[in-house]
Formats: sequence, structure tokens, C-alpha cells
Amino acid sequence: MNWALSREQPIAPERIQQLNDREVQPGEYVIYWMQASQRAADNHALEYAVRRANRLGVPLLVVFGLTGDYPEANARHYRFMLEGLRETRHALRKRGIRMVIRYGSPARVAAGLAGAARLMVTDRGYTRIQRAWRREVAEAVSCPVFQVETDVVVPVEVASSKREYAARTLRPKIHRFLDTFLQALPGEEVRHPFVHREMPCGDLSDIPGVLAELRVDPSVGPSEFYRGGTANAEARLEAFLREKLTAYAADRNNPAREACSHLSPYLHFGQISPVSILRQVRATGSPSVETFLEELVVRRELSMNFCYYTEDYDAFSCLPRWARETLLRHAKDEREHLYSPEEFERGLTHDPYWNAAQQEMVITGKMHGYMRMYWGKKILEWTAHPETAYEIALHLNNKYELDGRDPNGYAGVAWCFGNHDQAWKERPVYGKVRYMNANGLRRKFPIENYVERIHRLQRT
Repeated sequence: MNWALSREQPIAPERIQQLNDREVQPGEYVIYWMQASQRAADNHALEYAVRRANRLGVPLLVVFGLTGDYPEANARHYRFMLEGLRETRHALRKRGIRMVIRYGSPARVAAGLAGAARLMVTDRGYTRIQRAWRREVAEAVSCPVFQVETDVVVPVEVASSKREYAARTLRPKIHRFLDTFLQALPGEEVRHPFVHREMPCGDLSDIPGVLAELRVDPSVGPSEFYRGGTANAEARLEAFLREKLTAYAADRNNPAREACSHLSPYLHFGQISPVSILRQVRATGSPSVETFLEELVVRRELSMNFCYYTEDYDAFSCLPRWARETLLRHAKDEREHLYSPEEFERGLTHDPYWNAAQQEMVITGKMHGYMRMYWGKKILEWTAHPETAYEIALHLNNKYELDGRDPNGYAGVAWCFGNHDQAWKERPVYGKVRYMNANGLRRKFPIENYVERIHRLQRT
């Protein structure tokens, strides 16, 4: 692996990888091709690009390619993203950095503007399409392309060189490197503002108009419970630190209590940095810090490890062999209840708790984490074949969740079917995959309070 970083840069060199073997070219600017990390603050890729531009004596141009056909994305996802991009461009402008947003394949947009670039910097993605885009650009351009990993605390290849079996196998590796990658990220003044050349930047003032022009799938409307952008992410974080962190360790799994941070949609779109979040959480000294670290870093970065080292991360075949074999062995077991994909989507099962979880996701764009586990398990139980159940769960998660279509979503669904877990006592339908039931919900939580809260959302 070719790590590249000047000693004078205050960014860990392990975050940076050169994707091709090109040399720095004559040119007018440095490009930061922004795609996964859609923020102007606490962004290692952006700050690395600023430093390289300053040392080369040229302006920095930030480029974003906006395609209307991202797999499984719809109006809900796009509006949230566009709200964040609008804010990010404004913040960059105040630093003297121009951000150009153009319609088209992100890879083609980036490559198309690289002809006048001395070098290119980009952020890192872990899904199949994100990685393919970066390979395409690295091969197409004549300048060097540097990928800077900024949406995890510990870079994925530093944490582990293989697919990890479970959180317990990754946890000690994450903790070994944690302090190394939690340094503050100082911003550097932009020495050469981009003022000497006219370049259309793309208009985000009319987001409904942009959605119409992109012909975005309108089947799922925007969420009124989550608005995009770094400012909204920071407001959520401040409220969490002030009102919820103290009780987080005790209440995070209780769907009847709203103890969660609600930061996952913002992390999905790169609108807030996990490093910044963890630094602020640690600074509180709360007894819940370790519990939150487990969710934000260990579990979340386990999902990046899963997608990075698993080619078929979005298919039933990705499951460990024991899980596939036990589920297929019980595929013909009699099911007490069977539902169609349409009945699942509309929340028309016999189970009020499952229906409430589905409606929470449909209405708000996010489901409580514990209920998402129960939700996935019951789709497995109430579908005629486990492979069909897997497809239904992944489809619904990706369609309605603002934080769907990413490693967390793929790993979360896979966990419901046995991934990152161990074999349990064998039983009908589930085989040796972990079982969950409604009695468990009633025993652990005042679950009727959760159902009533979702019913109130439906009435508003």
C-alpha cells in the first residue's frame, strides 16, 4: 500500500492512500472531489486538500457530482443530502473555497474537471459503487489521486486486515489505536481563494426544483423529523450531550425512551465527523462514554469492516456458513404467520409492536435500534423462505431509512440473520440463529408506551 503524506501535515498518514501512480501536474488548482464526507468542518480530506493547495500555491476547488439514479435512493434521501450540501457550500465559500456541483455520474464529473488540476483529493467510501467510482477516476485522470479516510475513527485497514467475526474480535483492535486517531483536526487558512475564473456552481436554492430536474424517485417523501446539514447534526449532538448521555448506558435499548442520539442519518451523509462526536462525548466524563463508544466506533466500524472485506455484503450469501446452513435446513419449517412484501411494507401484521416499528421507519426515516433487530427477526420468521426474507428486510431498510444503503444498514440486516453473532439453541424456522419474541419486549420494556408514541406520530 502506498501511503503518502508530508511530515508537516498534522493528519495521520494512515488515513491517506494514493490511488494511482501519477505525478503532480501543471495546473490551475487542486481538486477535492467530495462525495462521502459532505461537510466543511472536521474533514480530514478537505484539510489535506487545503494544505496541498497552499503548498502548491494554487486555489482549492471542491467538486460534487450529483446523480439522480443512485441505487435505491429516493426523494427522502436526496432532500436530506441537498440540505446538507447547500450548507456545506456556504461554509466553504466563507473560507475562500469554491464548490462546484454538477449533474451527472460523480466519477465523470470529477474526471471532467481534473484536466486543469495539479492533483486530486477524495474521501473514502466502503460500498461497491463508491469504490468503483474512485477506481474509475484514478484510472482516468492524469494527475495523482489521494484518498483520505475521514468517516471512521480508526482507518479500516489499520483496525484489521480481514473480515472480523464479531464485535468482540474487532473491539480490542479498535481500542489499541483509538487515541492515535482522535487528535484534533486544526483548519488551515486558505492562502489562494478561488476568484480568478468563472465556473458555474449549480443552484441549490430550490431543492424541490433540483429533485424534479434530477427525476428523483418520488415514491418516499422527505422526512419532516430530520433535516439535513452540519448545523442540525451539531444541534442534535448538543441536545444529546445535555439531555440524554447520562442515561444512555441504561436506556439506549429501551424503545419506550428516546435515549438515542439520532446522529446516524448525519453520519451516513458525512455531515458530521465521528472523531468530533467522540471527542465531545469523551470530554463530558459521563459514565456512559464507553457504551456510546461501543456503538459509535466499535459497532459502526465493524460494519465498514464487513462491507470492505465482503464482496457480497448485500446478499444472503454474505452470511457465515453456519447461519446459511441452519436457515436453509429449516426453510421448509411451518410458519405460524406468513406475509407478503406489501403487507410488511404497510405494517399489516398481527403484531402491534412490529407494525409500530415499521411505521416509525416509514414516517420518520429512522427506526429505534433495538426495534430494528426485532423487526428483522420477525421478517425472517414470517416469510416462506429465508433468502426472500433477507431481500425484503434489505429493501425496506434501504427504501425508508435515512441511514440505509450504507455499511450500517447492510450489517444490521445481516445481524438479524446470524452475521456477527454466535449459534444458539436450535429451534424451528430460526435454526441456530438468535430468536426474539414479543414476550421479551413486554418483559424488558413498557413497550405499549412505544406503540402509543408511534400512533401519535401517525395521527399528526
